[in-house]
Amino acid sequence: MNLSNLKPAEGSIKHSKRIGRGAGSGKGGTATRGNKGAKARSGYHAKIGYEGGQMPLYRRVPKFGFKNFNRVEYVGINLDTLNSLAEAKNITDFDIEVFKQNGLISSNDKIKILGRGELAKALNVKAHAFSAAAKKAIEDKGGAASVIEQ
Repeated sequence: MNLSNLKPAEGSIKHSKRIGRGAGSGKGGTATRGNKGAKARSGYHAKIGYEGGQMPLYRRVPKFGFKNFNRVEYVGINLDTLNSLAEAKNITDFDIEVFKQNGLISSNDKIKILGRGELAKALNVKAHAFSAAAKKAIEDKGGAASVIEQ
C-alpha cells in the first residue's frame, strides 16, 4: 500500500446533483423543478404551516388553557435536603450562594423552601419563599427563616 492507491471507503462520498448545467447533463432545462408555476420560479417561499389551501394543522387542533406570564417559578428545596447538606458540609447559614455552590439552583432561579423532612439542628435560611410547614419547622428548631425580596 502507498499513497497513490488510497481511496475513501465505498459509499462514503456522495456527490451533489449538478442541476441546471445544460441539456447534456440530464438535469438542465427545468432543473428538476417541473413546468411553470410559482414553485418553478426563483424566490418562491411557502408560508410556514401552509398546506395548499387545506385547513392547516395549527387551526384544526383545538386550543385550550393559557400561559400566565405573571407566574413566578420557584425551585423547591425540601428540609431533608437542607438537613443532609448541613450534616455533610457542616453548614448552618443557607443563602443563594450556598445553594448555587452545591448545585441546587442555577444563576437566576428563585428558591422556595418546602416542608418535607425534619431538621436536626437550628439553621438560618434565606430564600425567596417558604411554605408554612417549612417556616414553622425552621423556627421551632431555633433557626431563622428570612425572605429575600425579589
